Amino acid sequence: MTEELLEIVDEHNTVIGTAVRTEIHRRHLMHRSVHVFLFNSKGELFLQKRSARKDEFPGCYDSSAAGHVSPGESYIEAAARELKEELGIESPLKKIADLPASQGTGWEFVLFYAAASDSAVTPCAEEIEAGDFYPLSEIAQWMSREAAAFTPSFRKLFALYHDMQGEDAGA
Repeated sequence: MTEELLEIVDEHNTVIGTAVRTEIHRRHLMHRSVHVFLFNSKGELFLQKRSARKDEFPGCYDSSAAGHVSPGESYIEAAARELKEELGIESPLKKIADLPASQGTGWEFVLFYAAASDSAVTPCAEEIEAGDFYPLSEIAQWMSREAAAFTPSFRKLFALYHDMQGEDAGA
């Protein structure tokens, strides 16, 4: 299997080159990613438990779907692709926020989206060990007890979403 090629960007999020994923992560080069929070009609958020085979944060809970933006791909295209590949869901996406690249985002410029669907979720077994929908209040309590069970990116995005939308808001 060939390694994922990603675009390297500068501090203005302008493409300045490409490199393989491991090199970008090893050298802390700025690049692009997307995160999607998928809600059901009850306002519950789908959390994925990352596969134990993942090289970063194996077995941790994370955004419903997330991934890197491929060369030449737009953020919205990447978000739709990740939602379909990881969860088998197609749904309109709503932009929630964009975050600048920093140590806290793993040097990724992150576009954060929300989607809503009551369709059956079919997690990609290569990427996701398990997953389910949870009330936001339950996630908040769980994170206060076991912060390390969640990826740093998810903790940051969940706090941002909570602050922007309120405790009981859905997509």
